Amino acid sequence: MSDGSLSDGSLSDDAEAAVRQRLAQLGIEHEIVPCDPDRADTAAFCETYGYALDDSANTIVVAGRSNPPIYAACVVLATTRLDVNRVVRRRLGVSKASFASADATHALTGMAIGGVTVFGLPDDLPIWVDARVMTRERIVLGGGSRRCKIVASPSILRALAGVEIVEGLATPAEQP
Repeated sequence: MSDGSLSDGSLSDDAEAAVRQRLAQLGIEHEIVPCDPDRADTAAFCETYGYALDDSANTIVVAGRSNPPIYAACVVLATTRLDVNRVVRRRLGVSKASFASADATHALTGMAIGGVTVFGLPDDLPIWVDARVMTRERIVLGGGSRRCKIVASPSILRALAGVEIVEGLATPAEQP
C-alpha cells in the first residue's frame, strides 16, 4: 500500500535525488530499477518484478526508548527477522527498543516505508548490516522513494562510512 502523499510528492523526490547523488559520489556499480509505488513493499515487489526474497535487503529504522530516543538503521534480508529485543536493544544500550514508526522513520530519513535505504541517511545514524546480507551475490535495496529499488553487490554497503557488519543481527524467519 502506497502512502500517496509521499510516493509522488516533493519530499520523496528530494530523498530519491539525495540517494542517487550519494550513489554517484560512491562510484559503486549499481542498477536503479523503477517500480510501481503500489508494488514497492518487499513481497509485492519481488512477486511483480521477479526478484527473489532471498536477495531483498530491507533497511529498517529502529528506536531505543530513551530521552531523547536513539536511532539506528538495520539492513536485514527479507527472509529473516531483525532481533530487536536482544541484539538491537543491547547495541543501542537501552532497556527497550522497537521498530521506529513510519512517521519517525520519515522524519529522520525523509523516506517513506517501502523506499528506505542506507544511502542518503544522516551521517550520525549508525548502520548495522546483518552478516547474512553480505553472503548474497546481489541485493535489492530501497531506492529512497517507493518508485525505485537499487540492485547491487552487497559490497556496495562497505562503501559507506560507519557501516558495521553484525553477526546475528537477524534470525531466520519462520516459514508458513
